[in-house]
Amino acid sequence: MNFSVPHRRISRRRFLRQGMNGAAAVTALRLARPTGFAASSQGNPFAYDLDRYRKVDPKLVHYERVGRFRCPQPEVRRLALGPEGRLYIAAAKYVTILDRAGTPAGDIACPAAPRAVAVAEDLIHVAFKNQVAIYDSKGRRTAQWEPPPGRPFLTGIAVGKNDVFVADAGNRVVLRYDRSGKLIGRIGEKNRERNIPGLVVPSPYLDVEIAPDGLLRVNNPGRHRVEAYTFDGDLEAFWGKPSASIEGFCGCCNPINLALLPDGRCVTFEKGLPRVKIYGADGAFECVVAGPEAFTDTGKEKSVMDADTGAHGLDGVVDAAGRIYVLDLVAGDIQVMQRKANV
Repeated sequence: MNFSVPHRRISRRRFLRQGMNGAAAVTALRLARPTGFAASSQGNPFAYDLDRYRKVDPKLVHYERVGRFRCPQPEVRRLALGPEGRLYIAAAKYVTILDRAGTPAGDIACPAAPRAVAVAEDLIHVAFKNQVAIYDSKGRRTAQWEPPPGRPFLTGIAVGKNDVFVADAGNRVVLRYDRSGKLIGRIGEKNRERNIPGLVVPSPYLDVEIAPDGLLRVNNPGRHRVEAYTFDGDLEAFWGKPSASIEGFCGCCNPINLALLPDGRCVTFEKGLPRVKIYGADGAFECVVAGPEAFTDTGKEKSVMDADTGAHGLDGVVDAAGRIYVLDLVAGDIQVMQRKANV
């Protein structure tokens, strides 16, 4: 793979450079005036101007929309795929279930707003702000796990054969549980000895996926990259760069969510300048699924962890046929994207 592979021993200078926080990174980008920063009509040399990036070169767009439907509940947050291609949406105080054509197939009423959902076998794992609950196929709650320590803000969940991984944006860590809910590991925290600079999460968007290669994929939004970890928390590789150009990730924190194609390629979802893109397993940019013109303007997102944020940008899942279902958190709808026949 052509990932950027971290060295096991690095200099203090390089470590500090890699470890700068999101705010410092944005400041450095402003001072450097990279692509995307242009003088405004008022003469501000550091104006953040992304207007020219709101249209994507059609040659780069390799997908087309073949379906679109509205989510029945408001305040949509995350999307998951279940058996028979059913879609599970964390929205309002429900997990709403749709069939692949968008026809409602039921709701699971929740005691609070669900932040993420994942389905494995006949169990529905629901992440609330500060804890995980398990529901059966009939919508009955069968278990409720202990809240993690600190200030949790759970935003993502992935279920493996023996493990459950929960993205905790509040504590800036991915939590590893066994299937019974016992916490057995913490992934992504800053650790100099293991050459892990740490997750930078300026706003509550942190995701985790289990890839076909047996590694986790975790977005590190403040560093504008995707990282690959072992289940034991070793950082094996990473890719991504801060840039408003189509190959990179712009704003304070992108990508905000991830999905994986059956062959291991990575689908990234962004906010601010809403884009869905595909990268190879080695991190090389391949194509655009949909550009900003396909979505509602997300406006300016909040970045306060203790606020009820998370209502901007995009999320999505991939089915076995490679179709990408894109959830627009602002419009509250799902677009079904399929690869064009001529590309």
